[in-house]
Amino acid sequence: MNFFNRNKELKFLEKKYREKGAHFIVIYGKRRVGKTELVKQFFRNKPHIYFLADKTSSYDQLKQISEKIAIFYKDNFLKERGFGNWLQVFEYLSRKKGRTVFVIDEFPYLVEADSAIPSLFQKGWDEYLKDTSVFLLLLGSSISMMESEVLSYKSPLYGRRTGQFLIEPLRFKDLSLFFPDKDFEERLKIYATLGGTPMYLLQFDRKNNIFDNIRNKILSKGEILYEEPEFILKEELREPRNYFAILKAIASGKTKLGEIINETGFQKNILSKYLSVIGSLGIIKREVPVTEVNPEKSKRGIYKIEDSFFRFWFKFVFPSRGYIEEGAIDTVLNRIKKGFTLYLGEIYEKIAREILWELSINGEIPLRLSRIGRWWKKDEEIDLVGIDDETNEIIFGEIKWKNKPLGINILENLRAKSKLVELSGKSVKQYFVLFSKGGFTEELKRIAKKENLFLIEKGKLNFLDF
Repeated sequence: MNFFNRNKELKFLEKKYREKGAHFIVIYGKRRVGKTELVKQFFRNKPHIYFLADKTSSYDQLKQISEKIAIFYKDNFLKERGFGNWLQVFEYLSRKKGRTVFVIDEFPYLVEADSAIPSLFQKGWDEYLKDTSVFLLLLGSSISMMESEVLSYKSPLYGRRTGQFLIEPLRFKDLSLFFPDKDFEERLKIYATLGGTPMYLLQFDRKNNIFDNIRNKILSKGEILYEEPEFILKEELREPRNYFAILKAIASGKTKLGEIINETGFQKNILSKYLSVIGSLGIIKREVPVTEVNPEKSKRGIYKIEDSFFRFWFKFVFPSRGYIEEGAIDTVLNRIKKGFTLYLGEIYEKIAREILWELSINGEIPLRLSRIGRWWKKDEEIDLVGIDDETNEIIFGEIKWKNKPLGINILENLRAKSKLVELSGKSVKQYFVLFSKGGFTEELKRIAKKENLFLIEKGKLNFLDF
């Protein structure tokens, strides 16, 4: 598999590797995000033992790890005899000299097979490994289990790790590495379809357009992406059909808790549990107005599918599986084409927030944003609100994915809505930003030269001085 980006993550691992003493590093993130490839890139020129756990019994897991270690150390006696328990593994490794990278991939599978694993690893680390040169890496795709069984205060392993890294999906700007010949709009279409999961991005043919790729790689039976969301849910969850119903409801626009209850028929307490579970997998996200002081307690929360590929699949593919199974792929593809422009507008809103955040970090706008998101109240909504908590400065934004140039009426409407936003402290200074696919009128460009207004066409910032 080709390897793109992840420079920050590799630098972190290399830095830790150069530090003396034993290390216990936790690498976690949603499935397919590239954890294994990252670690393989890291250890490719280093002495290493790599073990991929699976859903077999604890006995079988120990047998497999015995073989891996025996092969690495060329220990025929160990290969025939094997370890009797995990403490023997740690005791054996503690007697070996030199820096060795010891990787256990999909650590949650070990825990599923034996709930005592966290305690055994804690004892193994404390009694055998902490004073060695071992470089232990635990990887996991179940974010909730890695947090509860490894990182949580209640975990026996709490306080033992010397570092951890949550591997996030790639950002929109990273798509230029995968598709260097595609322009902004084409990359947006790809991101809207696949999101930032490296394995998904590698499925698309760089030479084909978006709809040919959708036909060949998503709507074709036998292809990985055709059944990928179904596979993930069945792999991670005990009652996948219930989660299918919830995700289908959200993808169709039922975003409030009450709307999802009415659509699925689940009781509130049961639905809340289901939502929490798929939220922990990074598939959905509960969103509240960015100005909320206590987001967790807010009653104005709505649910959105955060993973772009899951959003695309549940919006366009899952409801049409019958047609695909019958071979009526053209019918499904035409439906996608009809709804794709509107769908792109939703994704452009997400990308716009990423773009503004990058501009803030790079100092290209005069705010150092602390938080950024949407704002809504009753029937009024603002696409983008960014707040600098240190200076209490604020920026309001409108995002339009239309071919027509934006005019002054869009700015005036945004200014009117901005007066409805209630802040915890008095705003020192206000800025405005407009995102457009089709550019801006000359009148609006003249205003941008004089006022605190930024104009961004697709992904390019079009302003002079601020």
